[in-house]
Amino acid sequence: MAISVETPIMKAKSDRALKWKKAKKMKMLYVLLLLPVIHLAIFHYAPMYGVIIAFKDFKAGLGIWDSPWNNFEHFKNMFHDFVFIRALRNTVIISVLRLVVGFTFPIIFALLINEIMHNKFKRTVQSISYLPHFMSWVIIASMVVEVFSPQRGIVNYLITLFGGTPINFLSSKTFFVPLLLISDAWKEVGWASILYLASISSISPEIYEAAESDGANRFHKMIYITLPSLIPVITILFLLRLGHILSGGFDQILNLYSPLVYEVGDIVDTYVYRAGLVEFRLDYSAAVGLFKNLVGVVLLVTVNQIVRKFNDYGVW
Repeated sequence: MAISVETPIMKAKSDRALKWKKAKKMKMLYVLLLLPVIHLAIFHYAPMYGVIIAFKDFKAGLGIWDSPWNNFEHFKNMFHDFVFIRALRNTVIISVLRLVVGFTFPIIFALLINEIMHNKFKRTVQSISYLPHFMSWVIIASMVVEVFSPQRGIVNYLITLFGGTPINFLSSKTFFVPLLLISDAWKEVGWASILYLASISSISPEIYEAAESDGANRFHKMIYITLPSLIPVITILFLLRLGHILSGGFDQILNLYSPLVYEVGDIVDTYVYRAGLVEFRLDYSAAVGLFKNLVGVVLLVTVNQIVRKFNDYGVW
């Protein structure tokens, strides 16, 4: 009797045929995948051609390609511009504070929501906490202006009611940044907690039951079971947030700031907006934006490698 032996070449051909057969079965899924791929290519990758404007003295009549190269002049001017240095400092400060407040609050909120025993009340609280996320910063900024208005705001009404002097919060260098943090946390805390709540729901109930049999109370279970189980999700989301460390919240600040608080509220994004669209220095603003994105990429890669040395969690 002849015994057939499958050679590596035959095995490779068989594997390719099997993969092709599976691909044909899922052809409609690949067709659906084409739409986001085309969108990504047209609106995200094709415009990257315009990045070279950062290295040129842009002349509108000549276009991007025919404009003369400037020997990195925009990048040199950037670090000699006091306004840019101030905006960079403000961006780092605001972003770090956002990272502390906006990143920890959703974790705490998710842990507290998980401890609510009444399911109907729990779902109601969750639904209400999600609502501000779907409002634009134009609407929320208008609400903030009204609430903290020195003439008609409820906050200043309470201050005067107790004998205090009305405060113009949005024009105060002392209160502007805390107001940014509070309004941002209020808007995003509910929505940002969704991933943590989903991760909590996947924890096996048997672990909690075993902890109860050992005498653990609800606080012990939250600290020693729930929170450690969230570490993979927390790590990945933290790394992704670091990639946007120089994005201080353009929409929010643009709708709330004024020249009176430029010293503490002007960030790189608003600086780019004024340089590019107000002063029409498109080449210089592109250089600043490119610098910001490069810092984000370097920071993300560096911290990801550091995290991977201590555990298996990371973006890649």
